Amino acid sequence: MMRIEVVGITGGVGAGKSEVLSLIREMVSCRIIYADDLAKELQEPGRECFDRIVGLLGKDVLSADGRIDAKVMSTKIYRDPSLRKEVNAIVHPAVEREIRRIISDEKEQNRFEYLFIEAALLIECGYDRICDELWYIYASEEERRRRLKASRGYSDEKIDGIFASQLSEAEFRAACTETIINEGEIGQTRLQLKEIILKRGRQ
Repeated sequence: MMRIEVVGITGGVGAGKSEVLSLIREMVSCRIIYADDLAKELQEPGRECFDRIVGLLGKDVLSADGRIDAKVMSTKIYRDPSLRKEVNAIVHPAVEREIRRIISDEKEQNRFEYLFIEAALLIECGYDRICDELWYIYASEEERRRRLKASRGYSDEKIDGIFASQLSEAEFRAACTETIINEGEIGQTRLQLKEIILKRGRQ
């Protein structure tokens, strides 16, 4: 079997990263790591981030079942940017350490052709250090806005705030090896992925 290739998947909110990863899963032998899901796991009782976050935010951040209440934590950290920075300083390095551990394990076991990492702050957190390549999932702002209104019920004001906090298209493109346009028919996205994979001699 070929050496596993580690690929970071990134793009603005509403670009359809999960949809593209579902297509990829059908096309190649791979494992997919969702950094947000990993962060939630690491905040569970007994895991690496739990005690430090509770110590920082206080026990009122806990729900009745003793777990960190994501809504309460979100309210606290968005009211206080310094708290948000401190929480990120706990969670982001822990997620990276766990991803590095998974990469090492998968390279040793050599079960898959690809290991994909999906993270909202892939570029900002320097995941190019641990990925062989970064792939950018692109959809226009108009299309992303339409999707976010339809699927999540977001207001224009909320969408504007999210867009303003994310990297520009130029920054995404400059940091990534491949750009996958994901705003038309799903078949077109699939064809782009097939070309990218074939180019690497992995299909």
